[in-house]
Amino acid sequence: MEERLGWEEALARSGLMETLARFDPRVVGTLPLGVAMPDSYIDVLAYAPDLHAISAVLLDQHGQEGGFFVRQWTTRGRPVVAGFVAHGWAFEVFASAEPVATQPGWLHFAVEQRLLELAGDAFRDMVMQGRSRGLKTEPAFAKALGLKSDPYSTMLRLSGEADSCLEAALAAAGFSLREREPITPWTSRSICPL
Repeated sequence: MEERLGWEEALARSGLMETLARFDPRVVGTLPLGVAMPDSYIDVLAYAPDLHAISAVLLDQHGQEGGFFVRQWTTRGRPVVAGFVAHGWAFEVFASAEPVATQPGWLHFAVEQRLLELAGDAFRDMVMQGRSRGLKTEPAFAKALGLKSDPYSTMLRLSGEADSCLEAALAAAGFSLREREPITPWTSRSICPL
């Protein structure tokens, strides 16, 4: 049996980022965050004002890959989800007519990345503990922070907060922070809605 490639090498060999170059592709999810489980997949967000065009490009360039599919949602702007298996990894592309920078998936990823950068290793370990117990990513982060409300809307709300708010949430949950430059006075006055 062939040894599984690292996810970054598999992504490079797949050519997916080149295929999606005109659609502002961004890799998100548990793999780049370093909180992956054995069943994690390579997750890519894309901006596609013309959802039929991205579907056609994906079919043309990756339709021969194992397990290839393209589906279009019937709600929330009708995004397209495509997937396939290559180089030992499952790939999933989420394409929306909404710019990637404002897609909920990107906002979740960005705040989770910031939390991991601000916190010490104990926070990552707590997130991984939740993941190993079957929690999805956002619920695992929310549980590690001790947040009781809906994890998806909570993480979305936190994505718009200053680092000082995230630091306060981490400290309130009992996590130490990584050493970094002090926060300037005008950014440390953020009102944190937790």
